[in-house]
Amino acid sequence: MNALRALAALAGFLAVGFGAFGAHALSASFDPRAADLWDTATTYALVHAVAAYAARPPAAAAAFLVGIALFAGSLYALGLGAPSVMGAITPLGGVSFLAGWTIAGVAALRKRD
Repeated sequence: MNALRALAALAGFLAVGFGAFGAHALSASFDPRAADLWDTATTYALVHAVAAYAARPPAAAAAFLVGIALFAGSLYALGLGAPSVMGAITPLGGVSFLAGWTIAGVAALRKRD
């Protein structure tokens, strides 16, 4: 679990760094669509990095981290001009996010207070 939390912290760090990079270094070269993709990637990466850090059980954290890599990673790539086929990866990341939330929700329902 500590390794997953360390990866979640790294994901949060990278999301902040990518967000700042997009806002400052790339903003002049971004068209509105690329800027929108970058912002969406950063928002989802940050939210799910926090979720991964706090998630129980570890499978939920892992699903969130995979989702960050696939969803945010593909949007960052598209924002930088990758071929549009990269967009086919984005929904896989979304499914991974949904799986993480489902795993976390089921685990919460099974836990006795």
